[in-house]
Amino acid sequence: MRVRWGGVLLVLLGILGGIGLITAATPLGRYIARGAIAEAKILGRRRSIASMVADSATPPAVRAKLQLVMEARRFAMDSLGLPAKNAFTQYSKLEHDTLVLVLSGAYRDELRSVTWWFPVVGRVPYKGFFDFEEAERAEGELRDAGYDTYLRPSPAFSTLGFFNDPLLSTTLGEDSLDIVNTVVHELTHNKFYAKGAAVFNESFASFVGARGAERFFTARGDSSNARRTAARWHDDLLLGDVWERTFHSLDSAYRLHPGDSARAVRTAARDTIYARTRRMLVDSVGPQLQAIDPRYAARVRLDNASLFAQLIYATGLSKFESTYASEARDVRRALERTIEEKKAGR
Repeated sequence: MRVRWGGVLLVLLGILGGIGLITAATPLGRYIARGAIAEAKILGRRRSIASMVADSATPPAVRAKLQLVMEARRFAMDSLGLPAKNAFTQYSKLEHDTLVLVLSGAYRDELRSVTWWFPVVGRVPYKGFFDFEEAERAEGELRDAGYDTYLRPSPAFSTLGFFNDPLLSTTLGEDSLDIVNTVVHELTHNKFYAKGAAVFNESFASFVGARGAERFFTARGDSSNARRTAARWHDDLLLGDVWERTFHSLDSAYRLHPGDSARAVRTAARDTIYARTRRMLVDSVGPQLQAIDPRYAARVRLDNASLFAQLIYATGLSKFESTYASEARDVRRALERTIEEKKAGR
């Protein structure tokens, strides 16, 4: 499956509120300090995208992608009403092919994720690491403590407009569809970010990124890429429904067997439900996939940590789609209405 682990990298938001609040003598303080150093390196490598596009020494393929970023950014502002501020006006080349590793953890016999607290954004169900060895140690500690764990790469981040978020070389390595999706996705966070609601924030940005990218290519008269974008979103919707149905099945099974004495029963029920999910993926979902390799259905990881990680970006997608349909498939009106409803607690 083509998985975008973009979105907000909480280490950077922790920097914003944490440096002045938490001493580097604490584990969180040291973590924030390391994140601050990594962010400083990224910001220190920035180059103007406009100047790179105008520079004849820039390789044509790179120039074309940078031009696409500029156009996607302008579209996000003008057509979708997303505040870009200074984001994606500059480019930073990273030392590695991976920006960060993002860790999720979950209880094996409960539908409860491991969470981390950060200044500014509150408690969230994932943690980003620039230091890959530290990420692997943290995963090992969680796994040894008896949790499901899921460690995966993320190619992009947003600081919600607090910093001048540059385009990263990890994003530039993606195809045109993902580049436009990433720009729109990240700028959505500048428009609205509900504190302590990471799942809503990322799922909402996934919707806006996908439908926004489709609209972008349609407006350019690029029907081929518009169709390809729609096919990828079709698969995301299909799989999002699977993850939500699996979650509700697990929730029901766990509720039937409460208490510490029933942990073994809950674990056995979990294994049965994931086996059923696998059969559904292989027999029913796989043949319907339009953009994702159908073999994904047989090899995607299934456990509580990976389920929670999937749901961060795929919860309530059908509701967003329903709003989109009721707003005559107008992306801007759909996102504005969704934000209003979220603010109103609906």
